[in-house]
Amino acid sequence: MQVWGKILGAFFGFLLGGPFGLLLGLFLGHKFDKARSIVYQRRSFAGFGGNQASSAERQAEFFHAGFAVMGHVAKAKGRVTEDEIRVASDIMDRMGLHGESRRQAQNAFRDGKEDGFPLQEILGKVRVGFAGRADLVQFFLELQIQAAFADGSLHPSERQLLHVIARSLGFSERQLEQRLRMQEAAFRFQQGSFNQQQGGFQQAPTKDQLTDAYEVLGVKDTATSQELKRAYRKQMNEHHPDKLAAKGLPPEMMELAKQKTQELQAAYDLIRKEKGFK
Repeated sequence: MQVWGKILGAFFGFLLGGPFGLLLGLFLGHKFDKARSIVYQRRSFAGFGGNQASSAERQAEFFHAGFAVMGHVAKAKGRVTEDEIRVASDIMDRMGLHGESRRQAQNAFRDGKEDGFPLQEILGKVRVGFAGRADLVQFFLELQIQAAFADGSLHPSERQLLHVIARSLGFSERQLEQRLRMQEAAFRFQQGSFNQQQGGFQQAPTKDQLTDAYEVLGVKDTATSQELKRAYRKQMNEHHPDKLAAKGLPPEMMELAKQKTQELQAAYDLIRKEKGFK
């Protein structure tokens, strides 16, 4: 977050014009800070995916873009509330971010909240920079969906913005709506008796939880054992942490991928046990 323009503007404005000068200097300093923030964002992504970018640089850019776009989604309802900030903090906690990496995530989140945030430019560079790595781009989209759904509901303005993000990343409306249904089911699945830390259910699942388990895997509850296996293998292949890491997933985000595979495994095991699949 840029603040020096406000500080200096207010200081010199007060010296030259008293209280009125302070207010004018604060206003001009705010405009200067916003302009600097936009320039910084554009420079940060100027080499996104370029031939000269190292693997570590690409990972850092992906990390920054992920949290910056998350901040932009959080502002979709008009202003960022304490709930949106808590959601972002919860995701950072799930990733195990501390120290410098957490500070970088927080700064990126703030960048996304700024007026004039270059959303389309950044999304275009994510898509081009990771062309041929569809699973990684899908992870980026799912990160935004998880953040939007983390409070248990999806505001119409958030849904509309997610459609913009999905389209810019190369996903169809149908693909996004399917991911939204899967994430909504995953949210309910996690809120049930499924324990993320222990990777299983602590008590007998309900009929609704069984229905959510099918939705988590992206299949109907009428799916055959073969259809279930294919869906499970496909989802595990797309979200496997080692595969995503090989394609450039930042190490700070690996924990989310691990948690997703635990969730997929639990959903698959639940259906197999309840339906008697082998």
